[in-house]
Amino acid sequence: MVLHTIENDPEYINLQAEMVKMQQWIKDSNKRLLVIFEGRDAAGKGGAIMRFIRFLNPRYYRVVALAKPTESEAGQWYFQRYIDKLPNAGEIVFFDRSWYNRAVVEPVMNFCTEDQYNLFLQQVTQLERMLVEDGIIIIKFWFSIDINEQKKRLEERKSNPLIQWKLSTVDMQAQLKWDDFTRYKELMFAKTGTKTCPWIVVKGNNKDNARKEAMRYVLENIDYSPKGLTGVRLKANTDIVSVLGI
Repeated sequence: MVLHTIENDPEYINLQAEMVKMQQWIKDSNKRLLVIFEGRDAAGKGGAIMRFIRFLNPRYYRVVALAKPTESEAGQWYFQRYIDKLPNAGEIVFFDRSWYNRAVVEPVMNFCTEDQYNLFLQQVTQLERMLVEDGIIIIKFWFSIDINEQKKRLEERKSNPLIQWKLSTVDMQAQLKWDDFTRYKELMFAKTGTKTCPWIVVKGNNKDNARKEAMRYVLENIDYSPKGLTGVRLKANTDIVSVLGI
């Protein structure tokens, strides 16, 4: 029933048609696009990615959702395993969580040391600047929900057998450590939101609105051609999407 509703929503269909045109332009012009999806647990990152890729050509995009580092990866330069997943020419890569694990989740959960955290903050903006200078288009989304909405979604994960696989040890701490997550999130915005790679904050309590406006933001900011032939609105609603950069 949910899929039926989505596929009969003309706004979704038109936005996804524009996504297909954008992907074709990226392929034909050998561009590289990296879209990073971050946010609190249950903020809607995975669902948003599913809307983005619904009709894309699977040959020219990848969704990257890395697991916990292996013992070998833990001994590498922190960014190394992410660098290996960056887009090739003509490709879109969607990061379902990213190197920004070290900015919020890891320090909150004591998965990294203070020195590792501080080194990350020093290096990440330099890395992103180099990637952009090399021609990679980077868009960084943060999906934002309030504490009550998160609680509702986490309870659904516990009770719904179709999505119980989404529950993790971090999920179980999300509500208890809400204020800690907030503190590190704000530090991340302040330290890593730049003119080159700003944070795009999406109000996510309403899933459909969040997904559509995130799609619009990408389409609005990529100069693909032909663009806008569906007639769907491509300018993101600034009441839902805001840009944080320094």
